[in-house]
Amino acid sequence: MPTETLSPVDTPSMTGLLSGIANDAQELVKQQVALVKAEMKADFRRTVQSVGLLAAGSVVAVPALVLICHMAVYMLHELASLPMWIGNGIVGGALALISAVLIGVGVQRYRAVNLFPDQSVEALKENVRWMTNPK
Repeated sequence: MPTETLSPVDTPSMTGLLSGIANDAQELVKQQVALVKAEMKADFRRTVQSVGLLAAGSVVAVPALVLICHMAVYMLHELASLPMWIGNGIVGGALALISAVLIGVGVQRYRAVNLFPDQSVEALKENVRWMTNPK
């Protein structure tokens, strides 16, 4: 049975293999850094769009809320025969309570938001650990 032998030209050297692994690892880190950047840009873009829509909605809602409040005060005056100052107090108190609840919920949700790409960063750290200690 003849055995086939490989010439030194056909077999890759150990240095070449290690160099290829190092180059592949560097390329992987570069790709993951690019992924983190892209993820952060997309999150920032969505945040800016959301803030723009919230601002536009708020601008439109303010005059509507003023008109509805005036309507409620006059309705209390006409239907319940209450003085206008009592109607203003009732409507103002209800709005203050609603705004306090909304602000409280908004602050809680804001504290829960994490704009940092944790998963991508953790994967990048894992690859760096692997490159520095490939056991």
